[in-house]
Amino acid sequence: MSQASPSGATIAARLARAMALAKPESDPLALPVARRLLMDVAGICMAARRERYVLAALEAVEQSGPCSVLGFPAGYGVEAAAFVNGIAAHGEDFDDTYEGGPVHAGAVIVPALLAVAQRHTLTGDALLRGIAIGVEVTCRLCAVAPTRVHKAGFHPTAIFGVVGAVAGIGTAMKLSEVQMVHAMGLAGSMAAGIIEYLADGSWTKRMHPGWAAQSAYRAVRLAQAGFVGPATVFEGTHGLFHGFANTLDGDFEAMLAGWGEQWVWTTIAFKPYACGTMAHPYIDCARTLRQQGVTPDQIQSVVCETAEGIVHRLWEPLALKASPPNAYAAKFSIPYAIAAGLVLDDAGLSAYTEDTVQREDLRALAAKVRYVVDPANPYPRQFTGHVRVTLHDGRVLEERQGFFKGGAEHPLSDADLAQKFRANCNHGGLNGGQTQALLDALNAALLGEPLSFSALAASESA
Repeated sequence: MSQASPSGATIAARLARAMALAKPESDPLALPVARRLLMDVAGICMAARRERYVLAALEAVEQSGPCSVLGFPAGYGVEAAAFVNGIAAHGEDFDDTYEGGPVHAGAVIVPALLAVAQRHTLTGDALLRGIAIGVEVTCRLCAVAPTRVHKAGFHPTAIFGVVGAVAGIGTAMKLSEVQMVHAMGLAGSMAAGIIEYLADGSWTKRMHPGWAAQSAYRAVRLAQAGFVGPATVFEGTHGLFHGFANTLDGDFEAMLAGWGEQWVWTTIAFKPYACGTMAHPYIDCARTLRQQGVTPDQIQSVVCETAEGIVHRLWEPLALKASPPNAYAAKFSIPYAIAAGLVLDDAGLSAYTEDTVQREDLRALAAKVRYVVDPANPYPRQFTGHVRVTLHDGRVLEERQGFFKGGAEHPLSDADLAQKFRANCNHGGLNGGQTQALLDALNAALLGEPLSFSALAASESA
């Protein structure tokens, strides 16, 4: 068989066929979930538009074109817009999460598809279908070798996101199945993202979704032009999972099972707190203890049960997590998150500023937090929290939460998400009229109207 006709036996070919036949847009949840994703990602991009990392990313791109970087008036090329918007969408760690991962699909897929929609004048149906397929593939890849990508030192959003974005862009742009296989094969060589940011709170995690979004577009265009990628990109001896999960024993049937009948993308979770998802149930436990009257000065020690799979990212080195070097590092510290819940009664954007993270009362309380590994913890299928405080008077108080608030079983309401969107836009300096215009443009895009450049751009001086 020629290189241009990959074997139908490969995982990529089976996935391409499944995508071609699927009709995610017919699911009654498709339109409302896509609207939630667009609104959430756009609001977070607006909230982050004045942050140094977004301005640095914007300064680093030199590509003009018809696409919007949300919150800025100039026009950019597809890759530039997807790159910067992907960085902004994930930069505050306030974006959506798939609980079976964890993976942040929206921060890759939405920036990629928004840019492609403007460059190629996509219809609302094509945009909706692209978002659905892109998020679905990103999330389903997590089932192949759960937790192993993180353990190998890589960021699943970066690794799976570029493949998912290829699936979404390729679907929206109507690639043939052969072209889709080649595009996914090319994406395997564009996947990248190590998690060494955990050592010092540096910014590379923020870059990963943007890199994946821009790379996916390049892979799709290469495949359209006839560039050949390996058909065995997933299962091959030197394939994606060998390279990024250190395994050749991935469960690809778990990824492919139920395609077109059981959609996982509609179970996407939205964050109420601006930090690592697995910390959220611990914040809720801490806030409950605060509501019961526990104050920081009463606390002698704190011990939490946790999952082994998150220790290396959110608990260790424990001394560093109790005293994060900067605000970004604090977003990946459960000791700090617990302290924020008890002291601030929140963990939103204001809890993760440089001044707040340096507060002595927060650091002193975080230093009292320890953990024990619970071998029965259901992670990554379920995110849980547990906080047990011992008070100076000898009393022991304990809170458990067996779910992630904002997740599939306990979702945020439409009103909650609308409030988050408006608060994020306000944080980024938009007025009420600009915020409503942005929301109207995003909703109209899924109904077939061209994306409003002016609404997505918003005045830089707003």
